[in-house]
Amino acid sequence: MDGAGRLDPSNPHPHGKVPALLDGDAMIFEQSAIALYIADRFPQAKLGPPVGDPGRGLFVTMLAYYSGVVEPAVTSKFLGQPVPRGSAGWVDLSEVTAFLNGALTSRPFIAGDTFTSADILYAGLFGYFLDTPFMADLERGAINTYVARCHERPARAPSPRTKSATDRRFSLYGRSRARTARRAGTSRRPRLRAG
Repeated sequence: MDGAGRLDPSNPHPHGKVPALLDGDAMIFEQSAIALYIADRFPQAKLGPPVGDPGRGLFVTMLAYYSGVVEPAVTSKFLGQPVPRGSAGWVDLSEVTAFLNGALTSRPFIAGDTFTSADILYAGLFGYFLDTPFMADLERGAINTYVARCHERPARAPSPRTKSATDRRFSLYGRSRARTARRAGTSRRPRLRAG
């Protein structure tokens, strides 16, 4: 979108949405696909278990769970729409947070003992909503600890050029929010950084 609700013809995503990643001639879109692609494309960064590693199954499962269950559950709650339990492939957000709280009591990160690109998605989403009324009625004890653990990582620390928590939020959630805010006249251009 162009910030005013119209499709941006320069956006390579087939529906004009974010995210979309161009890597040479490869175009990858959707968060979970990008997270998997980055982990595989840059194995030296150790952002996901390689093919053949026993931990790979949980890693790809949690990426699929994010797109297929977590995001629709968040959207349903945000829109105030009950989940059509018998026909939907996702569940109510309270069930999602109960599952994640249980999982995160037995492992430090969403897909095991080490930080992966899946944690960027989960910690990003829950870090954004954690202290808001949106999640006030949900169980989130282990999720709180998990988000704090992810945010304490050195790669998440503000760069010397980052001046505020708002800038850090923009660096985590992407350029489209910043672009929309700028076009609406509500924000200056954030300084985006990798890591």
